[in-house]
Amino acid sequence: MNRINKKFKELKKQKKKAFIAFITAGDPSLAVTKQLVLAFEKSGVDIVEIGVPFSDPLADGPTIQAASQRALKKGVTLKKILNLVKEIRTQSEIPIALMTYYNPVFHFGLDDFALVAADAGVDGLIIPDLPTEEAAPLVKVANKQKVATVFFISPTTKKDRIKSIDKATSGFIYYVSLTGVTGERTKLPKELMADLKSVKRQVAKPVCVGFGISTGAQVKEVAKAADGVIVGSAIIKEIVKNAKHKDLVPRVAEFVSELVSYV
Repeated sequence: MNRINKKFKELKKQKKKAFIAFITAGDPSLAVTKQLVLAFEKSGVDIVEIGVPFSDPLADGPTIQAASQRALKKGVTLKKILNLVKEIRTQSEIPIALMTYYNPVFHFGLDDFALVAADAGVDGLIIPDLPTEEAAPLVKVANKQKVATVFFISPTTKKDRIKSIDKATSGFIYYVSLTGVTGERTKLPKELMADLKSVKRQVAKPVCVGFGISTGAQVKEVAKAADGVIVGSAIIKEIVKNAKHKDLVPRVAEFVSELVSYV
């Protein structure tokens, strides 16, 4: 049982929901990314998603795209991120999932990537452009290394696919709250709660909701029906806002702590 599975087991026993924070690796620097992860753990974050910057994103909105571009310009690579996770592991046991696109993983080599990721201390993989129908090779090597796989269900996912997605998932299901890309929204879809409850009736794995969640009120609302809430763009905007401030890390951690209090 890896850290992600263990965390959801603990939360279920405590009748609590997971707060999952997303940040882009290397924005503004890999050193700051490490500091943020460690600070988030103290702020009550349950799982951290570390985004691997990629030049041709599929699901990322403008905020995360811009963060990826800034990181790429600084020479951030998948290998450097894996080394970063290894460094974090000397100080923290917080569950870490890498959110990446398939190209960097394929280029790395599936077997090598799974082995190195597991050795570094990565607990889960989230790959938006890898459908379950084509994921068997990755799932096989990830399972071998006890690295959890996370797959997506969206409002447009057909019922006959939901079961296969649940079967392929070994970590948690990432439920996309809306049809579109990541980014802050003033309002979440009115049908979200009903759709979410319907999905939860059909799956065995924990269901966590992301895309568009940016305020405490939204976190509180989604947590009523979901097993976890994922916030990314709002945190990255807070990082950008404080990019030139010497207290960047504590300021962002305070912002995240406030959101955590609504779960």
